[in-house]
Amino acid sequence: MNTKLIGITGGIGSGKSTVSNILNHLGYKVYNSDIRAQELLFESNDLKNRLIQLIGPKVLVEEKINKKILSDIIFNNKSILKKINSIIHPEVIKDFKSWVGKHSNEKILFKESALLFESGTYKDLDSIILVIAQKKIRIKRILQRDTYRTEDQILSIIKNQVSPSSVIEFCDFILENDEKELFLPKVISLLDEIKIKFS
Repeated sequence: MNTKLIGITGGIGSGKSTVSNILNHLGYKVYNSDIRAQELLFESNDLKNRLIQLIGPKVLVEEKINKKILSDIIFNNKSILKKINSIIHPEVIKDFKSWVGKHSNEKILFKESALLFESGTYKDLDSIILVIAQKKIRIKRILQRDTYRTEDQILSIIKNQVSPSSVIEFCDFILENDEKELFLPKVISLLDEIKIKFS
């Protein structure tokens, strides 16, 4: 079976994970790149040691990589972000290929990633869904979800991410998550479009 690989991307707070959760509930397999990257960091001593060499022991709390500390370092230093990505991305790419192999009996598989374009992995996918939302809505969502973040930190993260307008031409489907309309029917309607496209 020729499995179709569909990417789900968008900036922080746009609603990528909401789309993934809906697809999961509908019985579709979704690979979450960001979660898997964190899991691989916890699982692999080699990755952990390479991060400690790059950043120093402060990134480790009780023998585990501290997500908040790592996040603060990443979004305040583009050079370190690039180096960290060069350590983690190859492992995530290998892990995703292995995951696809395990689910090769599926007609459609989804891959959620905030860094589809930065990592260049969008080129390996058959179609891409871009989830968009107004900046003020995204900031509100993140403040509610990540209570440890300040508005300035969120704006810094948004500034460091690829802007939706710069990648829209590479995306096949646009999902606006603006809270003006119910989101679930939008995702189901999009899923129908995808099934028609790849039937």
